[in-house]
Order: sequence, then C-alpha cells, then structure tokens
Amino acid sequence: MGAEREARACAAFYGSRGLAPTVLSCLRCLRHFAGSTAKRCKEKHLEEALQLARVLGEGLQALGEAEARPLLRCVLAFQMEATSSCSSFQKLEQMVTQLAVGKEALLAQEVDTLLTGLALQGEVLSPEDLQSVSMFLEESSLGRQHWRQNLAPLLQRLASTLHWVLQGQPTPGSTWGYLVIKACLQVFQVLPKDVAPLVWSTSGKSETLQSLLGLLLEVAWGKALNKDTRLLAGTALSMLVNTAPQPQYGASAVLTLFQLPSQAGTGELKFGELVVEVPPVLEPDGLEKLVLARGLLTCCKMDILSCQLEGLPDKACLLLDMVFPAVCALTREQKDCHYYCFQACALWLQRLREGLAALWHLTGTRILAQDSELLQELTQLLWNNAETPVEGVSEFIHSSFRLLLEIYHLECQHFQDQERPLYQQMLQRVVSMPWQIKARYVPLCAVVPYMGSQQVLDAYPDLPQHLLSCLSTNHLCPAAAEVYKVLVRQQCSEWRDGQRDTEVALAEQWALCWLPLLSQALCSPLPILQSNCANHLLTWTLRQLPATQALLAAQFGGQDTMSLRAWVSVLKAQKSVAGALPLGAEALQRLSRCLGTREEGVRLAALGLLCCSPNTNQPLSGTEVQLLREFLPLNLSCDSSSFRQLLQAALRKALVRLRDSTLARLRGKAPRHSGLAQGAEQLAQAVGFVEWLLQLSIASLSPGSNYQRKKTALLLLAAVLETCTDTWSPDRKKGQPPRTMATLLSYARQSGCWDFFSQPNLLALLSCLQDSTNEIRDLASELLVRYFPTTFPEPIALALFQLAQDTLGSPRVQEAEAGAVLMKTILQKSDSGVMKSLSLEAEAALTLPTRGLCFAQHLLHVLQAQYKVACQDLLRAAATAPMHGAITALRRCLLQVPEVANSMQAADLVQSWQELLTCLVTTVRDITSLLLGALQSQQGPGADEQAAAPSFAEMGNAIGSLIMLGKGQGQEEEEGDSVLLSEEHSLILTCCWVSVKEIGLLLGGLAELLLSPALPAGVGPLLPLATLQMATRVFQEILLRCRHWGAVEGCSMGFTKFCAALLNHPDPELQAIPRAVLEQGLEALSGPRSSSITRRAAGFPMLFLCIISGEAPALARPLLTRCIQTLLTLAATALPQDWDQTLDLPQVCALHVLQTLVRGAGLGGAVLCHATPMMALALRGLGSPCWAMRNAAIQLFSALTSRLLGQPGSHKDGCPSEGLSLHAFLGQHPKLGAVLLGELKVATAPTSGGPRLHPALHAILTLLAQLQPGADSPGSPSAPFLGPLLGLAESPIYAVRAMAAKALVPVVAPPQRCRLLLQLAQQLPAAPGQIRSHNAVHGHLLQMQALLGPATGTAGLSAEALHPVALQLEARGWLLTPAQRCPLVRAAFLQVLALLPTSFSPGFAQYIHDTISTELGSLLQGGKAGCAEPQVGSAILHQTMAHFMCSEAARLADSERIAAVCSLLQQPNPDIQLAILSWVIAGEGGTCKEVENALGLTLLESLQSVLQERRDKEFLRLYLEALLHLYRDPSSWSQEASSKLQGSSRSCLEMLLHMVEAECPGPDLLFQALCAASLLLAHQCGEEDVGLLERWCAALEERSRPSCCEVLRLAAARSLQLAGPHVLQPSLRAARPPLAPLALRLINMAIHLLQDEEREVRHEAAGFASRLRQSPGELLQDGCIFVQDNVGLQSLLELLLGEFREHPETFNSLLQHIPILDLRSIVEELQANKAASLYKEDEPNVFAEPAVLAQQLLPVLVQLLEKAPTGSPVHASALQWLEATGPGVLRDLQYCKHCWSQGTAVPWGMKALGCAKLHTALAVLLVRARLVARVLQVLGEGVTTTPGLDCGSQELEQELELVQGLLVQHGLAPVPKQDNAPGELGPLLGTDSSRHAPV
Repeated sequence: MGAEREARACAAFYGSRGLAPTVLSCLRCLRHFAGSTAKRCKEKHLEEALQLARVLGEGLQALGEAEARPLLRCVLAFQMEATSSCSSFQKLEQMVTQLAVGKEALLAQEVDTLLTGLALQGEVLSPEDLQSVSMFLEESSLGRQHWRQNLAPLLQRLASTLHWVLQGQPTPGSTWGYLVIKACLQVFQVLPKDVAPLVWSTSGKSETLQSLLGLLLEVAWGKALNKDTRLLAGTALSMLVNTAPQPQYGASAVLTLFQLPSQAGTGELKFGELVVEVPPVLEPDGLEKLVLARGLLTCCKMDILSCQLEGLPDKACLLLDMVFPAVCALTREQKDCHYYCFQACALWLQRLREGLAALWHLTGTRILAQDSELLQELTQLLWNNAETPVEGVSEFIHSSFRLLLEIYHLECQHFQDQERPLYQQMLQRVVSMPWQIKARYVPLCAVVPYMGSQQVLDAYPDLPQHLLSCLSTNHLCPAAAEVYKVLVRQQCSEWRDGQRDTEVALAEQWALCWLPLLSQALCSPLPILQSNCANHLLTWTLRQLPATQALLAAQFGGQDTMSLRAWVSVLKAQKSVAGALPLGAEALQRLSRCLGTREEGVRLAALGLLCCSPNTNQPLSGTEVQLLREFLPLNLSCDSSSFRQLLQAALRKALVRLRDSTLARLRGKAPRHSGLAQGAEQLAQAVGFVEWLLQLSIASLSPGSNYQRKKTALLLLAAVLETCTDTWSPDRKKGQPPRTMATLLSYARQSGCWDFFSQPNLLALLSCLQDSTNEIRDLASELLVRYFPTTFPEPIALALFQLAQDTLGSPRVQEAEAGAVLMKTILQKSDSGVMKSLSLEAEAALTLPTRGLCFAQHLLHVLQAQYKVACQDLLRAAATAPMHGAITALRRCLLQVPEVANSMQAADLVQSWQELLTCLVTTVRDITSLLLGALQSQQGPGADEQAAAPSFAEMGNAIGSLIMLGKGQGQEEEEGDSVLLSEEHSLILTCCWVSVKEIGLLLGGLAELLLSPALPAGVGPLLPLATLQMATRVFQEILLRCRHWGAVEGCSMGFTKFCAALLNHPDPELQAIPRAVLEQGLEALSGPRSSSITRRAAGFPMLFLCIISGEAPALARPLLTRCIQTLLTLAATALPQDWDQTLDLPQVCALHVLQTLVRGAGLGGAVLCHATPMMALALRGLGSPCWAMRNAAIQLFSALTSRLLGQPGSHKDGCPSEGLSLHAFLGQHPKLGAVLLGELKVATAPTSGGPRLHPALHAILTLLAQLQPGADSPGSPSAPFLGPLLGLAESPIYAVRAMAAKALVPVVAPPQRCRLLLQLAQQLPAAPGQIRSHNAVHGHLLQMQALLGPATGTAGLSAEALHPVALQLEARGWLLTPAQRCPLVRAAFLQVLALLPTSFSPGFAQYIHDTISTELGSLLQGGKAGCAEPQVGSAILHQTMAHFMCSEAARLADSERIAAVCSLLQQPNPDIQLAILSWVIAGEGGTCKEVENALGLTLLESLQSVLQERRDKEFLRLYLEALLHLYRDPSSWSQEASSKLQGSSRSCLEMLLHMVEAECPGPDLLFQALCAASLLLAHQCGEEDVGLLERWCAALEERSRPSCCEVLRLAAARSLQLAGPHVLQPSLRAARPPLAPLALRLINMAIHLLQDEEREVRHEAAGFASRLRQSPGELLQDGCIFVQDNVGLQSLLELLLGEFREHPETFNSLLQHIPILDLRSIVEELQANKAASLYKEDEPNVFAEPAVLAQQLLPVLVQLLEKAPTGSPVHASALQWLEATGPGVLRDLQYCKHCWSQGTAVPWGMKALGCAKLHTALAVLLVRARLVARVLQVLGEGVTTTPGLDCGSQELEQELELVQGLLVQHGLAPVPKQDNAPGELGPLLGTDSSRHAPV
C-alpha cells in the first residue's frame, strides 16, 4: 500500500525533529482512518487528523520545501487511496491545503507527480485510477489544473480504457465501464472551454475525442449491459453538447442523435466537426431514446433545448418537438424501465418550467393552451400512470402534477387569461374517483392553492369522511395528512387576509370545519386511525394554531377510555410543541388512571407523555419519576410485541433526558431558578432511577420468569446500557454516548451505583443464553458482546464451554441452537489465554494462529466425530450426537463474528482457511448424502442419487429399517399401525431435516461472505472452483431429494445467496455454475421421468427461483427471460393422448415452476413483463381435461393476481381499503386487458348448441372484482368490458351471475352508476307475463345490489339522485309478492329495496311492510305461501324478510314495527327466529335502544320455555348469545327486565346450572350457558339463594383450571366479571358471614385467572377487579374504566387487606398461590445429567410466574399477620402453617447451603443457571423462609417448640441471608433489594395507583 509506505517514510524523516510528536499523532490518525471499515470511525479519525494538521500548518511555514515535502507527499498518498469517498477526500484536501500554506508551488508539483504516475501513455486505467481521475477533477483545484494541462493524454487513456472494457465486458456487476463514463462526463463538465475546440473547431478537431464519442454512442446503443452505465453515457453526451459555442450547433448535433435509431448501423454521424460511424443496435430494447432524452433533460443547457431548429417546421425546438414525443412514447411502452421513463417526464416539466420565457418568445403563444394537443396528451399521460405500482414512479407523477398546474397558472397570468377550466376539470376527476385510490390526493393538493379552500370543500362535501377512511389505511395516511395540511394552510391564509382575526377567532373557525374530524379520529376504536391522526394531524395543528388546544381539551373531557386516549394525545402534542406542561391535581389523577387502564394504546400514550420532551436536557420531574416507578413493574409481562418495542423507545427518551440533564448539571449548566440543593436532588434522583431500573431489569431475567417479562427486561436493559454507558458503537449513526459520559459514570459509581457489569448481572445474562427462544438468546448475546468487558472470567468461560459442548449434542433443536449461541458468544468474549485453557482439539489449540480458526477447527472436528457415529448408527447419533447443533455453531461462528471474517482476509491465513473450508464443504456433502440416502434406504456418501424425492411411505419404511437396525435385529416394533410417530421416528426426521436446512444456510452464507467483490485483491480464493462445484451439488441434492418444506425453505435462502454471489463475481467460471444448473433443471423438467417431482417435492421449483433471484436487478435479467420463455413453451405443448396420472406431466411441472417464480419475493415486479403470456397460459390451463393441469393453472392464476394487484386488506365497511382501479390496471397492462376481454367475449357469445361451460370465466370475474372503480373519462379502456358483464346476468350458473355482479362495480365509474341502475331497473319485468328468463331477472337484481352497496357508502349517491331508480322499482313491486314464483328472485329484489330505504314513497314503503307481514303471517298460521310444496330458497327469502323487518324497525324506531319483530321472535318458525337472533348478534340494532330493549325483554320472557323445550343446541346457543349481547352493558338491565323473570328466574338458573354441571353440551353452548346463568344471578339472586351461589362458584372453579380449554376458562372469567361484583358488593359493606367464604373463593379464582396464558381471559378477570374498585353509583354514571391485569391483581390484594384481613380463611387462601416444589429432586435431576429426550412435557400455563406472584404475595401475608390482633384466627392459621411447613423450609435452606457452599466448581452450576424449575423453587423457598421468619417474629417465643424448627426468627434470618448470598454468587437469586424493591409489581400495598396523584 503506497500510503502506508509513505507514512513509514514520513515517520522516519520527522522522528528526531521538533514537530515529531504532532506529526506522529497525525500519522497515527491517518493510519487508523485507512484501517477502519465503519464510516463513523473513519470520520472520527479524519477529524482528529484535520485538527492536528491545522497545528502542523503553522509549524511547516517556518520550514523549507525539503522539510515539508514528506508530510505533503504522505497526506496526498492517503488522499489517493480515499477517492472512493467524497467526504473523506474533501477532508484530506482541506488537510493538504492547510499544510501547504506558503508552499502552493510545491503542492502543485507533488500533485502533478502523483497524477502523472496513474498510468503510462495509452495504458488502460484501473477502476481505482478512474476514481482518482474523477475525484481530482471534481474536488481538487490543483487536480483540475493538472488535467487541463494534460487533457490530450487523459482523453487518450479514457478512450483506450473504454474500448478495452467494451471489448472484454469484465463482469455483469462490474463498475469499470461506469467509472470510465463518469470520468468522461466530469471532463466535459469541468473543462468545457478546453473541450469545445476539440469538437466544434475545424482546426482543433481531436481524433481521440472522435473515437471516444463513437464509444459513448456504442454504450448508449446497448453495447454495455448495465442500464445505469447506458444512462450515464446519455448524460455524458449531453454534457458534451453543452460545450457548443452557439446553441444552434448543439441543437443540430442533438437532432442528429435523435435521428440515429432509425438508421442504426448504417452511414456516418456528424457531431460538430467530429464524424463517427453510426453504431449498430445489438438488441433493440427501446432504451436508446430514453438514454438521449434523460441525458438532455438532466443537464443540457436551456438555450440549446429552446432554440429554433433548422430544417424543421417553423418555431420548432428540441424540448417541445423532439424530447416530449420521445418521452410520451417511452411511457407508453411496457419496458423494464418505468422508473427512468417517468423520471424523464418529471424532468421535462421541470425544464419546461425553467424555459417558459424563452419558449414564449419563440412561439409567441401559450404552450399549454386549454384545447392544445400537448396539454391533453400530458394530462392523459399523468392520469394513466398515476396508479403505477413501480416503486418510485408515484413520486415523479406527484411532482409532475404540481409542475403542470404551476406552468398552467404562470401561462394564464402571463397571457392574462381569466378562464381556467383545467382546475375544475381536475377537481371533478378527483371527486369522481373512489377514495381508496391514492393517486387522487396529489392533484387535489396541487389544485387547492389555485381554486381556494372553500370552493374545493363545496365541490367535495365527502372529503372529511374520506380523509378519516384514509387515516385508517396506512399507505393512504400520508396523502390524507397532506390534503388536510394544504387545506388548513390555505384556510388560515384566506382568513388572515380577509378579516385579520385573532388567533382565538382563527381557532374557532378551524373548529367549525375540522374539530369533528379530529374528534372522531382521536376517539375512534380503531388504533391505527387514532395514532395516525395524533401523529400526522394533531401536533401539526397545534403548531399552526396554538389556540386550538383549549378547544381540543374541552372536547375530550369525558371519563370513557377513548376520551382519555384522545386527552392524552392532546397533552402529548402540546408538550412536544410547548416544551413544559404543568398539570394540576385533577389532570395528574386522570393521567394516573390512564397509566393503569387496560387498553395498551392509552397506557403507551400516557407513558409517552411522561417520557417525551422537545429538549433532551430537560430533567424528569419528581412526579414523572414516581409515575414511571409505579408503571414499569406493572407492565413487564405484557404479551404484545409492539407494546414492548414502544415501551423501550419511550424509556430510551426518558433515559436520554436523565443523562443529558445530569451531564448539564455536572458541567454547571443548571437551569435558571434552581439552587444547589435542588441540583443535588436532581442528580440523586437521576442516578437512583437508573439504578432502580437496572435492578428491575436484572431481577426480571430469571429463567422462572415468562418470555414476555424476560424480553421486556432485556429491551429495558439494552436501553440502559446504550444510554448510560460509554460504549461507542462505530456502526451506529445515532445514539452514541456524549464525550463527557465518563464524568457521569464516575459520579454514579462514587454513590455505589451503576455497576452495570457486575458478576450477578453477567450471570443473569448468561442464564438467558440457555433460553428456549431465539429472541431471548440473541438479544442477551448481543448485550454481552457489545457492552460487557472483552473477555469472560476464565472459570465462567470454562463452565460455559462445557455447557455449550453438552447442549450441542442435544436432540432438541432449541437446546442445540442455544449451544450454538453459547459457542459464538464464547468465541467473541475469549482471548488467547482463555482459548488455551478450553478443552479444544489438541491439534487446533497448538498449531492454529487465530482464535476464529482455532475455534472453527474444533467445531469441525466435533462435526466429523458426530458424522462417524451417524455412519455407524443413525438412531444413536440422532439421540446423542445429532449434527445440526455443530453445523449451526459453525454457521454462527464463521458468519456472524466480525473478527473471524477479518481473519479470513489476512494474507498469511488464506491457506489455513482454505484447507478448513474445503474440508468443511466435503464433510457437509458427505452428511447430506448420508441423511438423504438414509431416507431412501441408501447409506453412505456414495449412494446413487434418485431423480426425485422419495414418497412419505418410502421414507417411513426407510426410517423403520434404521430404527430396527439401531435397536438390534431381534427387537420387533410393537406399535403396529399406530398413526402417531414414535420418538425414534421423530428423532431421525428431526436430525435429517434440521441438519439439511442448516447445511444450506451455512453454504449460502459462506459464499455470500467469501465471494464478495469488496474483498481485497491480494486475498486468494478461499473457496476454490472445485469446492464451489461440490457445494452446488449439495444444494442440488437437497432441493431435488428433500420433502420437508422447512428444510427446503432454509436451503433455498442459502442457495439464493450462493447463486447471487456466483452470478455477481468477476470470474466467468463462477458465473457459469448457476447457469449450468438452470439449464440442467430445464432439461430435467422437459424430459421423461419415472416418478413425481413437483407435486410431492417442494424443492424442485425452488431451484429455479433461487438461481433467478440471484441475478443482479440492474441488469436485463437474461436468466429470467430464458427460464420463463422455456417454461411457457413447455407448458403450452399439447398433452399426450394417454398419460400416467401417477406421474407429473412436464406441462404441469412447468406451471408449478412458473407459479413459484411469480410468488418469489426476490423477483419483485420483474416477472410482470411476462404477465400477459402467463395469464393467457393459466386461463387456457383451466380448460384442460387433466386435473393436475387445472390445479396448477388455478394456482398460477392466483399467484399472478396477487402479484398484479398486491394484497389489499379489508376496511371496516367491508369494501377493499386499497387497490388498483380498472382504468389504471388496463393502462399499465393493455395486452393483458385484451386477453381478459377476449375470454369474456367468447364466454358471452351466443352458441348454437345451447349454453356451454367456460372454465376460465369465473377466474376472470374474480380478478375484475378485486379492482376499484376508475374515473369517468371519455374513451375509457374499461368501457368494452361493460357489455359482456351485463350479458352474464343471464348465465344459468348462480356463481357466475354473482361474481359478474361484483365484477361490474369497477367497470362503472361512480358518476355513471345512477344511469346504469336506472337502465337495469327498467329491464326488470313490469308484470308476471313479461318474464323472459328468471336467471336474467336474478342477475340484474344482483348487479343492482352490487352497484348500490358501494355507491351508497362511498360515492355518496343521494336519495334524490336515486329517486328515478326507486320509481322504476315501485312499478315492479309485484316481484316481492307470491306472484313471483322464485323465492331467490324475491329475496334479491327485497335486498335491493333494503339499500334504498329513503328513496321510496310512503305508500310503497307501507306496501313493502304489508307484503312482508302477510307472507310471514301466513307462515306463522301454518298456511301455504304461494305454492303447495316447500320451495328451494324459501328459507333464504324468509330470513331476508325478517332481517328487513328488523332493520326498518331500528331505522324508524316505530313501536308498532318493533312489536311486530318481537312477535316474530316469539313464533315457532325456526328460520325467522334464527334470522332475528343472528341480526341481534351482528349488532345491527345497536343504534336503536328501543329495539334492543324490546328484544331483550322478549328473550327474557321466553327464556324458561326455551330452556325447557331444548329443541336444538345451535338455536339455544344463539338464543343465549343474543340475550347476553343485548345485556352486555350492566346499565341495560331495568326493573322491567327483572319483572319479566319474576317467578321464573330461579327455575331458569336451575336449568342453566344443571346444564353446566351434569350435561356435556359442547364448549360453545357451555360458554353461553355459564354466562347466561351469571347474568341472571347478578340481577335476580337474593340472600336466600346461597345454595345456587355455591353451585355457581363451584362451576366456575371447575372451568377456571389451566387444564380446561380456553373457551371454558374465558367463560369462567366473563361469568366472574358479570356476577362477581354483585355477589361481593353486599359482603363488603354489610356483615354477611355466609357470603364471606364465597367472596374469598371468587377473589382467589380471579387471582388464578389473572395468571392465565390467554390475554382475553386475563382481561375479563381484570374486568372483575375493575368493577370491584368502583361503587355501584359510579358504575352507572361514568362507566367502568377497565384496568390492566397487574393493576387488577394489585387491587384484589388491597381488597383482601382492607375487607377480609380478619377472616380466618384469607391467610390460607393466599398461601394456595405459593407452590410447594421439591427442591431436592430438581437438584438431583440436574446432577444426574441424563440425556435429553426429543420432547419435554408442556407446561399447562406458560404465562404463569409462581415466583413473581409469591414475591408479590409476601408483603400481603406479612401485613395480614402484623395487623391481626393477638389470638386471632389469622394467627392460628399462621401457626398451623408454620408447624406444617417450617421444618421443611429449614431443611431446604440447609440443603442449599450444603450444595452451593462448595465454591464455583459445581460441575452442574452453569446448567443450573438456566434451569427454570430450580430458579422458581429457590425463589419460592426464599419467600417461604422470609414468611416463616416473620411468623416466628410476630407470634413470639411461644412457637419455638415446633418439632424440627429449633431456631428463632433472628437465627433463621441470618441463615436466610447466608443462603441468599450464596445463591447470588451463583446467579440463582437476585441481589437483595436496597431501595423500592424492583420485584414488586407496583406501588406499595395500601395505595391505589389509579387514584394516586403524586406531587
């Protein structure tokens, strides 16, 4: 390296001189800069060097040139090697300039010498040389001066280099050609006056430049494959045009270039005075004109673009007459360059905007006149492509709309044209488009400033509602927010200009228009709508109009959850705008309630309010810290991943505030009005809070904690370490510690705090490395590696290594993966000393020079040993030494450790690494052959490969043989034909599939790492060609012989990386490997075979996808094109006359592969170029006589549909919330539209032989139905679809009629719907005799129904607009009567009528009601309605009628209609009853309380008879569900409801309880029965019903057990919430001893349910606790604010202390929650170290945390003891408990002391560190011991006679302290808490956190 050589020479030169220290420091910084890989490190070292250079510059001025030359030469050498980074080059240029002050001539001389030596005359410039040329041209004045003086040789070298590159084509992904052209571009740009004579002067004409011009044209015309290179060539040509001395000369040359494509390869081209041959077009792809047009628009001078062209019609210019037609033509072509085409379109409008004055002068008229063809073509182009899905294009379209309107406005102003119809036309088009289309909002924003806000709002009255819909859809949210901001800005501007009102008046005017919108959004139950409104609208509004804060706060003063959420959002936005936010006592109380509420969004919003601040150095107030201390422990176990991430983000903000404010205080920058005492208090508070948070996080990492708590604790710990340590992370741009962080750390440690890297903390994280989940293991490992000291203590490293060795051999995948993480962590945290002490392979430890190589060699030896075992006995290997753990460890250590990757690049280690990697690839090849061969009854690496994977039956037989072999030949299997796999069977399968998957990931990662083009040139090939070919065969073998999708998927990820690395490598031999595999695959696909491939093996199609996904996206993707064309040809081949249906046909295989390619995420939109032929193929395949062909075709069609349309979600009203309009779809895929239309026309064409089936028809209709309506425009491409779709109304197939109706919606623009609806209504028969076809009538009705559904909800068709349609329907009212014999037609007609309720005349509305009443009445009377026999569809008709009656009753709130509905419900017709019940359950009557009340009373009245009859379980379930729905709110129950049950309530209760107790009706009915019994019990049970209460309580206890199914546990929790408060409230305020035991049982049950693993169960149990917190009066007034689960648990414990502390059973009931675990057996099991089995028994409740609950119950039990008077029943219970458990507790403590007093050499100690059972047992033991000690202390000396308990409380506490200290040393117990115990779940007992308002 030249820079290093110069640095050494420089150091030697200045070694004994006066400047030596500074020079050496500067050289050290430069060396660190050159050796760093992270950008942040480079910038840091370079900045330090620049500071030193400023000092050196002054010293060098006094020295001579000879003394200054070495340093200048050294810095220039580093600058020459930094030409790949512009910022680094600029910094070094500053350094050189600083050092050369006064010695500029010397510097110029050195620069000349340096640049002259780049290459000799005529030689090819390397990529590094080209970067140097470009950088010195661009950034160095001396460099420009040198190249100006040496322009001719520079041009010669550039021409030679470009010629060589075009001849050789180095690599597909090479940047060599790009760099040559970039250098040419910069020469033309920087030295235009020097280049101009060489082009435009006859005397100065340059042959070299002429040659270079020809080469640039060849590149532009396709000689270079790289698209970016060709586009840059166009820019270089335009820059050369700019050198023209006269605009006409340049324009003439450009005109010649534009005429080239038509005469490619013939004649000559004259460019100025240069003459070159016209280059041939190798493969015309349409990019030639794009290259020219984009280049001109990017940089061509405006006077050239706008000057008049000679030889063309008058007033013609380049911009209007040459460039614009080319751009339009490009945007219409379906090429793989949409992005660049529309970039050119946007650039054209920009240049038009710049050159308007010149163009007006040239033409003398408007450019965009209203009727001009140019304006029409431009607007059509923008609208047609506004919805293009190509990434990045939408931004160009958006800017184009804005530019178009700006240009139009400027022209109207210039020509004083007052008529501006374009604005109105654009607005009308926007309004006519559905709100789901994102493209409509940009032109809407663009038109507002020109039309004014009020005119826009008047023309678009539905805009606020549409904005709400957009805010609830993520991808539309930014567009909606921009519309809102543009309108409000415009309104404020208009209001201020017109009236000059005050800010308050402006806010009031804003509120009239927008407050309802924000209020509805902020109070919405949709979290996405609420958060988007708060983030995008609210804060911006408060910044623009601060006076709106008071209006918003007043709007959200309610006590319901949504009001609280909105109120917090307003406060947070206000705080972010204003900074500080003082809160009164009432506001603090509301905030505290928000922090404890059940809804996560509310809690997070309140937390964000506490933590956020616009200034990071604003300290947290005492109130904020206190609320955080209360909040965090209660929210550690939340099971929402997003909640945890947002919690961490909020806490990170709070920690940054604490850190920065504390540092400011330590630096003496205290805020005003703060004294010394306040400063000391602030420092202590900040340090104490961080220490408390650290203790809380560490204590929560115990293996006995659940996953949720551990993950949250790790995230919080990461935030603490990231914020409060001085660890500098070079790979991060933000979040680095302040430079003065050491000051704060020193201060905190002086206080005895912030010992982040203590032994207990280290052990806690090491326990996480043994967790069963990847997330916990990886996050813990990352924290250890990033923040903790560089090496583990040697004893810990040794114990960890032994544990890792053991777990790598576990058959359980999670344990083996944990072993791999342990190995990787040990490697990263060990030095050479520790490495020598590990029990590695002797050869590896003694001979290999680096840790990474040594470790990899050891793991390879382990893998080889396991392979040998597998060769002898695969069953034994799978049970004791499976290979997947070692392979995973190798993958992690080789690929995820940066030090290992760096050592692979060291030249002296290349041979060692090469040998190891070759051996590794050979080993995994042998393993793959062994495992896959074993599944085919073939053994060993030499087994013959099959052409396809074995069937599952064949694999089963092979595994059975292996099991027999492993168990011994004499042992017979006893399972027989068991459908369950034996453990041995599962062991072998797991070993095979997981190992194969890991092999694929390992090989792919190695290729990606070691074949990177970024590797130093001097490093030899670590993976030689033979090794890569071997790896390729391994991949082929896995993908072709493997059936397990997990293995295939993992292998595919690796193979994709492998192929990408090969295809982008410079070596042609490596590039050829994946191409050869592709050709082999295509050949195998089309050839004959003896077995199935694609139908039963998932890997074969993935082979193609992996290879093609590896192609560089910037290239033309030749492999994709070749593959798809071959597959299309193969799939279109005619089927043979007789095929074997047990084998796959080649045509079927081709369709499966095409489907896989289309679904492949790696290809993105690249496959869309081939969408039309693939769609045509799929549609033809649907008509194949072969089932396999049809099956593959429908899968391909589905994949294509998803790729073309995306995956739209669903909106709340049932309409698609996003999507592409049909207009845009046809504009983007015109050929595909023609294919679809052709199939539709064929399906609807009349046939002579009657109707025929068209298999592709339904698929086409399904595709069309997923599109959105488009705007109404003349000549719309969707118009031809209307006729065929209307014709399908007559189809004899119901599904076709229904889907055709849905497909009609996107075809009809919203403004045209009324006209079509009227036309369809007129086609309905006016009398019975006019019916031509019932199918046609039904089809027309379905089409009307489809058009009315979205029309009334989204396009806002008014009742007046629909009145003509309603008149036509009134004239055809007979279709509802029995005169119409088809019930389905009558039902469809009624459904259409139901969509137009307000458009009919009162008489017709009454006619409908009478007709339905008569029909339903005749049914109830047992009469025959319309026909003698029951008809098909009559049930649907009757249900539709019942729904209509219910909806009308709810809409009109008419008492007679409500009574009629209730009467229908009481009648015995099952269809009608089920229809009404389903209508109730769907909640469609929720807006009408009268209907709900009446139906509820009716259901109560009939409840007894329904329970007695018990005619149908489903009916009974619906009946009870409807009853519960109607009385879901406690306030819904009235005195009238109680009177309805008078006399029957007890009987109903008896029957429901009997059903729950004695019957087995199924979980769903049991759920409803239990909840219904609870509802009746809550409102009807009196004091005399204790027996019923006991039975009910017992039923709940039975269903609340963890072993019960989720539905029953949920039923128990909901029942508890429904009736529990009503049962408990009397016992709380009146002495009712009979109910006290029952109350304790209910509270006990609630505590159990609050530990349930299902969130919904916990929420219901928390609802019970929430209702107990409020008095009955509060329940009825404000509604109950449901609290979070842990807050509910806290409340129940407070309730026990406050109301039941004297009850004798309270103490014992709490003790039930503290489990008794056998500590000895757990320890003995660990000591035995038995081999792990594949499966372990699942815990019945993985969420429960007995240890955490026991620690929380301890203070409650202690307070019960202390507050109870002497001799009370509580003391008696405690004494009884002490006698039963005290001796055992003491024995266990002594056993612990015996086990862990042996120092750190416990052989199973590290395994114990990760044992959840042991941690739980020890934590519970410590709780029990503390409780025993407190019982001894409270009860006094009278209990010392207890047998086995021969110590007092003081001695026991000493023993306990000793044992806990031992356990802490071994990481088995948390450090004893010093302050505000972090193990507690919230504030101290006896306080109510939701009511508490800290000061």
